[in-house]
Parts: sequence; C-alpha cells; structure tokens
Amino acid sequence: MNKHQKPVLTGQRFKTRKRDEKEKFEPTVFRDTIIQGLNEAGNDLEAVAKFLDSTGSRLDYRRYADTLFDILIAGSMLAPGGTRIDDNDKTKMTSHCVFSADEDHDTIRNYAQLLLFLKAFSETEQTKLAMLTGILLANGTLPAVILTSLFTDNIVKEGIAASFAVKLFKSWMAEKDANSVTSSLRKASLDKRLLELFPANRQNVEHFAKYFTDAGLKELSDFLRVQQSLGTRKELQKELQERLSQECPIKEVVLYVKEEMKRNDLPEPAVIGLLWTCIMNAVEWNKKEELVAEQALKHLKQYAPLLAVFSTQGQSELILLQKVQEYCYDNIHFMKAFQKIVVLFYKADVLSEEAILKWYKEAHLAKGKSVFLDQMKKFVEWLQNAEEESESEGEENEDGSTKHNL
Repeated sequence: MNKHQKPVLTGQRFKTRKRDEKEKFEPTVFRDTIIQGLNEAGNDLEAVAKFLDSTGSRLDYRRYADTLFDILIAGSMLAPGGTRIDDNDKTKMTSHCVFSADEDHDTIRNYAQLLLFLKAFSETEQTKLAMLTGILLANGTLPAVILTSLFTDNIVKEGIAASFAVKLFKSWMAEKDANSVTSSLRKASLDKRLLELFPANRQNVEHFAKYFTDAGLKELSDFLRVQQSLGTRKELQKELQERLSQECPIKEVVLYVKEEMKRNDLPEPAVIGLLWTCIMNAVEWNKKEELVAEQALKHLKQYAPLLAVFSTQGQSELILLQKVQEYCYDNIHFMKAFQKIVVLFYKADVLSEEAILKWYKEAHLAKGKSVFLDQMKKFVEWLQNAEEESESEGEENEDGSTKHNL
C-alpha cells in the first residue's frame, strides 16, 4: 500500500501506531462525544451539567481541557488563532455554549459555573484560568457570584478550590486592589462563606488566615477576621439583650462577656458599644422629654458598674462617648440628657477626664455637635480647672477616680 494513501475502514484492521492514532484522532473523537451528549441534553442546563459530570469519569478531561473549553465557550473546536474547524457540520457544533447563550445575566452565570470543571485542567491551565477569571472579575465582566462554583465538594476536598481562589484573588488585586475584592464579595453575600473553600475539618479562621497570609494575601485574612468578628458580635448582642431584658445579675453578665471575649478573641473596644446598645434597648422609654432624663439616669446608674468593667482603655471610653452622643442625637427626647449621662459616667468611673476632654476637643462626632459641645462646656471647664489644680497641688481627683491613659 502506498505510504501516503490514507487507510480506509472496510472491516479490515490496519496496524497503526497507537501514539500516532491518539494524537491524530482523539481530540476530534472527544469533541464528537461531548457535542453529541450536549445536544441530546436539550435545553436543560442541569442535564448538561449531569452529562459533563458523568462523562468526566470516562473521558480524559485533563488531556482535552482546551477542547472542552473551546466547546463550552464557542460551541465547537477551535484552531490556533480562534477560527472554527467544524466546516458548518451541525454534528460538530453545539448551541450549549457561552457564545450562543441568551444575553442574560443569570444564563451567563450558569455557564460560568459550568466552566469551573477545574479537575479537568492541569495545574498550569488552572493557574491561567484563575488569572483570567481574576481579571474578568476585577473589570466587572463576570459577577462575583460565579465564585460559588468553588464550594463544590469534590474540588474543595482535593484542595483545588483554595489554591484556585488564591491565584484568582491575587490576579484580581493586581488588576485593581483588595478593596475591590472585599466589596464585591460583600455584594455577592460571599464575605461570610470564604471558609467553605476548605474541607469541614479545616473551616476555621486560623487555618484560613495562615493559608492566605502565606500566599501573600494578608488583606483577605484580615477581612475574614473582621467578618467573623461581626458575626460573633451579632450573636453576642442577641444573647446579651436576652440576659439584660431578664435582669440577669451584673456579676453573671460580666462573667459571660469576659468568657465570650476570650473565646472569640474580641478586644474591649469591640464590646463596649454592644453593651451600651443592649442596656438602652432593655427598657421601654418614657415618651415625655422631662421624664426620660430622670428614667435614663436611674437605669444607667444601675448598669454603670457593668460598663466600668469594659471601659478600662482610652479607646473604649471614646467609643462609648460617641455611642452616647449618637444615641442622644437619634432619639430626640434624649438631646438634653447628654451632659447628665456623661457626668454620671464620670462620677461612676466609667469615663475618665482625659477621655471626656479628648472627645470634646477632637473625637466628637458631627451629629449634633454644636448642641452637645455647648452642653458640655461648663463641665469641661471645670475638669480643666480641676486638672490644673491637681497638677499644681499634686492631688488626686475630688472623687478619687482613676485616670485612664488615652
């Protein structure tokens, strides 16, 4: 037989070298199998996903990742440079692809999820895909919601999800910045799901923080810590509210809060605002302005010892002062009570003179500042005079209160 003549299949077997046969024929055989299955699946994307999943165990997706990618995006096998090589043969093309999909956000999102057949790709192909996806996410071409595909059990268990995510986020941040990543994650409600990139036994903040920090993504480690801390604070606030509403003894509340702070690594300044909110929510306030101040002072005097335990740092005191200012501004009946509350806290050793002076000079909020600064003017002058006298005479405060360094 002439060596240039192509073999004709007529029932007789030709001994061709296996390697040549594979290289020459298998990509097109692979294409035909995939396209036939996709076309038989009809318009049901779930059936498409199921077919791709089951076929993956029979066909070598890793070897033909490029072909699979061509089909799912362009609907056919592409030659280098992007030209189609199907010669308009309908049996070699499918409409189940991104290019033939409706120009509709949800439809494209479904295809984006189908495209994350990550086990099909080699490590270097995964890296390139991750980089590309990061750039497309940074530019808003793809919605962040497609990242939910990374939480698929099999790719999580094999460690593919986490390594892919790291490469993707790095590419995203190189294109834009960390803030672009975190704000997109929040909008897509994925900010609290990042731990799901790891198997159940490793879904903790410590493991995540180490993995992402070691990969050079400390910003995302810090972001996750803050998000987890916010979740913890919500739970803590709910439980605190319950206890205060049931008038649980202050000693028990102190013990509970200290345990929660230790268990969740919560700093004191993160807790003081919660305490104030819960204390103020624990009562039904009188609607009459002239009576509410008296009611508030009586209530806050009872809980001042609780606040004093968690206002030992200057930062905590300033946060508390700002919370009181905000509350009195937002609840009109409390506008005139601000100064009385601050003086009560000063006398009960919840607030130091340094904190009050710092708030007065520079740390106050814009909300109603002229009203509140005016209310505090005389008391601040008294504090400054008392401080000057104390410095010149070497005396301690009139009420023996301790000073907190800011």
